Amino acid sequence: MDLLLDVGNTRLKWGLHDGVRWCGQGAVLLSALDGFADVLAGLGPIRRVLGANVAGATVGGRLGAFLGRAGLGAEWIRPMAEGYGVRNAYLDPSRLGADRWAALVGARAIHGAAALVVTSGTATTADVLDGRGVFQGGVILPGLDLMRLSLARDTAQLPYTDGRFEHMPRRTADAIQTGCLHAQLGAIERMFRLVAAEPGSLCLLNGGAAASLAPLLECPLREVDNLVLEGLARMLMPD
Repeated sequence: MDLLLDVGNTRLKWGLHDGVRWCGQGAVLLSALDGFADVLAGLGPIRRVLGANVAGATVGGRLGAFLGRAGLGAEWIRPMAEGYGVRNAYLDPSRLGADRWAALVGARAIHGAAALVVTSGTATTADVLDGRGVFQGGVILPGLDLMRLSLARDTAQLPYTDGRFEHMPRRTADAIQTGCLHAQLGAIERMFRLVAAEPGSLCLLNGGAAASLAPLLECPLREVDNLVLEGLARMLMPD
């Protein structure tokens, strides 16, 4: 079995893959990262560990210690100029986030046509992958919860509280939730226009806020559980 790790800003998502299919997946909050040691102990024999880490060296070091105690070492991916069916047109390909690179590889593996690759987590990213497999560029914006939190933190009278989407909000909580959702939806839909004319184009949506965004998006859409893990799995397969 191969253990694949997506180390994000808030959570560690893991997947166990046998080379053909997923045999298990889960997530651990970084604030409770010690719990991953218990997860690791229950996974059984592991052949390889491959991960994408955007949480920094401290988190990577803690994970390395957990893995080391289990007799394992992790390989952490770096973005490439080209590989796994994707060409990276970033001005400096090495500056692309490892998670975005893995998500693009995952998107190409599961959808061979043009796609807008959207990850909606602590931050929201929307990356344009054309029908030839060229990553043309993308945008990064605060995620849905981070938008709401910034209003609560930086204004005197706008609370961080649960609201709901309303076409014409008449409560402050609903106005905040609806406004932040519109900001996310608008950015995604505007970016999708860049691939909309290509045959078979889709928005591939994943991340913690996907369930909130998906019913409201007005573009061809497919939800995917974790594109980063899908990309990491593709990286372990023979070309």
